[in-house]
Order: sequence, then C-alpha cells, then structure tokens
Amino acid sequence: MLHFLRLAITKKRPYQSLVRQRQAGDTRLRIVEATRQLLQSEGYAGMTIDAIARRAEVSAQSVYAIFKSKTGILTEILDQSTFGDDYEEAVRKALSAGDPESRLRLAAPIARHIHDAQSVTFDLLRGAGVVAPELAKLEQQRERLRYERQQRMIISLRDAGRLRPGLDSTTARDIFWMLTGRDVYRMLVRERGWSSQKYQNWLADALVQSLLTAGRTTAARKRASKGD
Repeated sequence: MLHFLRLAITKKRPYQSLVRQRQAGDTRLRIVEATRQLLQSEGYAGMTIDAIARRAEVSAQSVYAIFKSKTGILTEILDQSTFGDDYEEAVRKALSAGDPESRLRLAAPIARHIHDAQSVTFDLLRGAGVVAPELAKLEQQRERLRYERQQRMIISLRDAGRLRPGLDSTTARDIFWMLTGRDVYRMLVRERGWSSQKYQNWLADALVQSLLTAGRTTAARKRASKGD
C-alpha cells in the first residue's frame, strides 16, 4: 500500500509543477498588462508597485519577486513589443536565405519591425513622464541587446566571403548596427515624414551598398538567368 501511495505522489509531481509554471506565467502576464494600463491611464507617477499589484490582483511581494522593480516590468513590455515570436521568425528567415544579398536585405524589415514597435512604447513612456535617466538606461539595454543579436548576420556574411574588401567583422557590425539604429529611423520616419516602407526599402539598399562586395545585385542575376 505504501508503495502505491508513493507512486501516486511521484506521478502527481510533474502535473503540479506544470500547474505552478502556468500560474506563474499567468501572474507575469497580468502584472505586465496591469502596468501597461496604469501607464496609459495614470502616468508613470501613478504606476506604483502597490497600484500594479492591486490591478493585477496579486501581492506587491509577488511583483517584486518576479520583476524586482518598475524598470524590470518596463523592460518586459519592451521585450514583448520587439523581440517576440514574429521577430525570431523573421531572423530565422533572414539567416536561412541562401544568397548573402537577400540575407542582408531581409534585415531591413526586421529593423523596421523593431522601431515601429518600440516607437509606440517609447512614446508612451515619454508621454507618461518617465525620468530621462531611467528611460536612457532602458534604451541603452535595448541597443546592447540589438548589437549582440546582429553578430549572427555579420558572421554569415563573413563566412560567405561577401564583406567588402578591407572591412573587418567588427567594423561591419558597427556599420550594420548604426544603419539599422533607432536614430536613423527617427530622423527619416519621425522627423522627415518617410513612410515605414520607404525607410525599409532605403535601408535594404544602404546595407547592401555599405557592407557587401561589389557585383551584380540579386535582381540583375535573376534577369541574367532569364536571358534578359
């Protein structure tokens, strides 16, 4: 009897663990959504940990345990808006493209996705009165993450032997990071009124011209293959 009781308890543990994981995930989502709502309705000043906990229907201790601070929750909001499943799928598609030029051009819609999504969130934060140092810290964190994730693209171009002559991997990565950066997007789209699509088209050409060896473009090669 004792043996069967122990066996039953052992079988229940994986199920209980799964239930706890789901509950923790639900709690995390409720906290993030409560923060987003408070940021829109009450501003940053009204987005206190206690207010977040009340709206999310959890304890303040739970909020601290999961996110440590308000900055931790804001970071989660930014991550959800930029580096989600759509972003990962776009990166996989870009890196799996067989042609280095096509691979690089596919980085343009990824940059557009990031900046379109982040602009809404950062505008909300600025409008909510987030103090400049805190917002600057969040932006710096996002830029470091973006720079780190771009290494895969540069390595793929280097290994394909397609980087421009005299361009080392670090310099190429710096140029790639700069061209796909938020400041360029802001100047062209927000300041000069470019559409996101126009920005994307320009960026694709700029990346190819700045980073790849000279040669026929993908479009030219397609025409040649058809005998045009």
